[in-house]
Amino acid sequence: MTRPAGEGLSDQERYDQGMVVRRAVLSDQHVDRSIANTTEFTADFQDFITRVAWGDVWSRPGLDRRSRSIAVLSSLIALGHHEEFVMHVRAALRNGLTQAEIQEVILQSAIYAGVPAANTAFRLAGEVFAEAE
Repeated sequence: MTRPAGEGLSDQERYDQGMVVRRAVLSDQHVDRSIANTTEFTADFQDFITRVAWGDVWSRPGLDRRSRSIAVLSSLIALGHHEEFVMHVRAALRNGLTQAEIQEVILQSAIYAGVPAANTAFRLAGEVFAEAE
């Protein structure tokens, strides 16, 4: 059984570990922008996602970052979370997925999440690919 990545770590250590992973996956620019936009209202949420999503889940050894990106893209397509999908297409490219592999993830999602969801995902991914050129 895989142990949780944050097991035995303090909240600060989980936060620090999460920040390293978050920056590697999303980019320093994205994380710096998120931190700069943090308010008193959103501060606890930013701390939570850094410690739990990035410090615990994304830091687990059971899947590599490419595989985690595939899982995230599929979930975001299925749930229609378009803004997060765009952010994670960029992250997937940073994690080593190719445009062709992202195309396959979207095509696979069409079967399980529906053609309209995949249609939107293809459009959004295409926009990300165009801005990267």
